[in-house]
Amino acid sequence: MAKDILSRLTPAAGSRKKEKRVGRGQGSGHGGTATRGHKGAKSRSGHKFKLWFEGGQMPLTRRIPKFGFKSRNRVEMQIVNVNRLAKLVEEKKVVDGVITPEVLYNLGVISKKNEPVKILGEGELTIQLYVKAHAFSKAAVQKIESAGGSVTVLPS
Repeated sequence: MAKDILSRLTPAAGSRKKEKRVGRGQGSGHGGTATRGHKGAKSRSGHKFKLWFEGGQMPLTRRIPKFGFKSRNRVEMQIVNVNRLAKLVEEKKVVDGVITPEVLYNLGVISKKNEPVKILGEGELTIQLYVKAHAFSKAAVQKIESAGGSVTVLPS
């Protein structure tokens, strides 16, 4: 009957372990070194090793050879191919053949509104298009202009 009262509930026998109270003197059973061992950096107050510290061994980041070059000034472009533009016109998603980054974003062709767009020349194009983008490949310009369209480069 007493077990039915919520305020008298207790954990099952043996399921709870006594908390280790460190730094409380000899009578606690963890006196002296307070479970830190003898000497060394880890026994001292204020000890902090960096997460990547390897005990004085040459760290992994310095052992592995470095190669290549990563430009800090690299401009990440969103890429759209000419055949994708042709497909949009065939599906009647583009009206009057004008394609801008805003149109591509609204149609879900590109995922970021504020990143520059580059048009590449993969695929065939037979439809007259007026394309505005931040960059074009030579093949893309040649294909768009040979189909009777025009190319406008937007400032980045």
